[in-house]
Order: sequence, then C-alpha cells, then structure tokens
Amino acid sequence: MKAIQISKFGSIEALTYTELAKPELNAGEVLVKNHAAGVNPIDWKTCSGGGAAPFIGDLPFIPGWEFAGIIDAVAPDVTEFKPGDEVFGFIRFPERAGCYAEYVAAPADQISLRPEGLPVEAAAGLGLAGLTAWQALFDKGDLKASQQVVILAGAGGVGHLAVQLAKWMGARVIATASPENHTWLSSLGADLVIDYHCEDLTDQVNNVDLVIDAVGGAVGIDALRCVKPGGTLVTLPSVTKDEVIAAGKKMKVTVEPIRVEPSSEQLDRLAGLYADRKLQLLIADTYSLENTAEAFSQSQTGKVKGKLILTI
Repeated sequence: MKAIQISKFGSIEALTYTELAKPELNAGEVLVKNHAAGVNPIDWKTCSGGGAAPFIGDLPFIPGWEFAGIIDAVAPDVTEFKPGDEVFGFIRFPERAGCYAEYVAAPADQISLRPEGLPVEAAAGLGLAGLTAWQALFDKGDLKASQQVVILAGAGGVGHLAVQLAKWMGARVIATASPENHTWLSSLGADLVIDYHCEDLTDQVNNVDLVIDAVGGAVGIDALRCVKPGGTLVTLPSVTKDEVIAAGKKMKVTVEPIRVEPSSEQLDRLAGLYADRKLQLLIADTYSLENTAEAFSQSQTGKVKGKLILTI
C-alpha cells in the first residue's frame, strides 16, 4: 500500500510518500480500504516532535488519526461489521493510528457506519474536530439550553462545529473571528460574532456560562474575565493549559483541559446530525496523499477556515 511515513522528527521535508505492507489485523480490528483522511494541527506538530510524539513509540511512523473508507476484512471476533461496510472513525488517539495510508487497521469499537447523507470527505474530517467540539461543550462544559457560550476561534475546524452544536443545544452562541467570517458564522447559528483584531471580548460580553478556548495563552486567560462565578472555561491547546489553569484559579473560574477521546457513540450522534442537515463541515481544501506536505504547509499558517482533507 501507499502511505505517508516519517523516519525522523523534523519539518515537512521529513514526510515520505512510500510503499509499505498492509497492516495485519489483531483481535477486535477491521481492515479498512481508506478513501480519505483528515488533516489536523496535531498531525504536523507530532511529526515535528511535539504534539502526541511522546505516545507513538519508535519511528518510523504513519501520521493521521481520522479516516473514512470501506471495510476490506474483519478479525474473527468482530461481529458488528462486515466487508463492504462504509465506515469512518477517529482511532487510537494519542497513540499511533496510521490513517495517512491506503489501508488502516482500526479498532471496531472506535468506528461507525457512514450514513448515506454523510459524504466520504466530510466523514474523514468530522472525527477529531467534531468529537473535540462535542466533548468540550457537553462532557467538560456541561452546556445546557439557554446558557451563554463563547467560542474563541469560531471559524476553525473545531470552532465552526462547536458553534453549530451549541446552537443545536439551544444556547446563546458568541464567537470570535476575523471580519470576513462573521456572516458565515452567523449563518451557522452564532448570535454575536466579535472581531478579535480590534474588539475586546470582555467589553461586549460578560457573565457567560462557558468559554471554549481554542486559542490558549494570553487570549484564553483574558477570556476568563467574561465567565460568571461558577462558570467554566475549557482550554484546548495543551501547550498553554497550565498557565490558563493557574490564571483560572486566581480568578476563581474553573478551567478544564481536554484531550479528545475516540467514541463511536458520539460519532454516531455527529453523523446523524450531519445527515439530518443540522450540522455541516466546511472543507477548506483537499489534497492527494502524495501532496501531504502541501496540506501541512497550509495548516501551519493557522488561518484555515474549516478542515483540510487528504483524498486517497
């Protein structure tokens, strides 16, 4: 099979498009002929030696944690799926998963059937960002209908899904974004969109129940000032979580860090919302597998609107 692999940590020049043996199946796994994979900042951060690098073991390493494809074979103990099933998943995170490849060995309990109303490319990009948004809003943030939530970086992969999920829950949604994304975010359900370039969030918003901080650092710390007593800020970037948590303690605001976890049940919920047209995933761009380096370069700009997808 064709795959993207790194043999040493480094820049995007370390990525190699190569030929490898198909993965062998262990108990509880299915072999998926992969059609698409999602690209996320954690992928290139890990390949550079950061991100999830401490969890992946010895090199070489095939990046990628989310995919969509067709089951080619199943282990003898797998009964819930069969060859020919269209599936998608977010698997094994933060350990190695190998989704930047033509074939993926996936744990059967971390994948879901892809409904007809969910296109392959969207399914491949829905896992990490969708589960992050879901778990930040509902598992960590305990968001309820009629509450107020602020979503920092609302136009990003996680952010634009969080806006829609919060609105679906019945919350009042406030997002930060560049001016060119305000109309779009309003169409997704944001009640108020703030230009983070020239507007101070805390001048316009206060007493909110929940903040989803997809930026971290000074931006996340500043957002603590708009959280009401007893409210919560969920901070996504792991590199700055400790400083945001420390600032929250001083201000008596609960700060919850998050590491997204695979969940087939939550994938089913997200897929159902997409198929019912209550959730949409913006695909910013698609690249062929051999052009992964170009996708990484675009992701590294930090200005991607929506998700990047590799087609395989």
